Amino acid sequence: MELAQLVKEAANGSPAAQKCLFDLLSDRMLWLCKRYMRHPTEAEEVLLDGFFKFFKGLNHFQYQHEAALHSWLKKIMVNECLMALRKRHLFVLVSDTEAEQIPWKEEALDRLSAQEILQLIAQLPIGYKTIFNLYELEGFTHREIAEALDISEGTSKSQLSKAKNLLKKMLMQYGRQLNKQHSH
Repeated sequence: MELAQLVKEAANGSPAAQKCLFDLLSDRMLWLCKRYMRHPTEAEEVLLDGFFKFFKGLNHFQYQHEAALHSWLKKIMVNECLMALRKRHLFVLVSDTEAEQIPWKEEALDRLSAQEILQLIAQLPIGYKTIFNLYELEGFTHREIAEALDISEGTSKSQLSKAKNLLKKMLMQYGRQLNKQHSH
């Protein structure tokens, strides 16, 4: 069945069409939620809340093309993640001294896969990780981040800079560990 038809039937309340849409879109959206949430169960919970809102608002959505549908659903999921982080008081900004406690040593990087890099991003402190994801992966501006998180644009810029610096150091340390493993 064509996506436009699935959307139309799901908007009209068809459980079968909603299940098809969920099956079609949920893997990508779960991956997105996992980038923000600490635990897979939290990501799954946010995913379900997001799909509930998606299906609830689907009758107001004007289907134009697949990319617009994905973009709208992605926006819903990001907002759900941010609301969950705020509700659980998980979103906290990190001080320089807390970030300095993560150990590292500088060394050239090689043999890192995208999956390994994403795993390192997931290890960033929640404030760094959230702003990094919003800016670098979702394409939010600092103004949009500031509004979404109720912080100043300067704080967003500062936290992003600190996130990037910490991530570089973590990447170097990880690369060093990989080099040790491959040299033995």
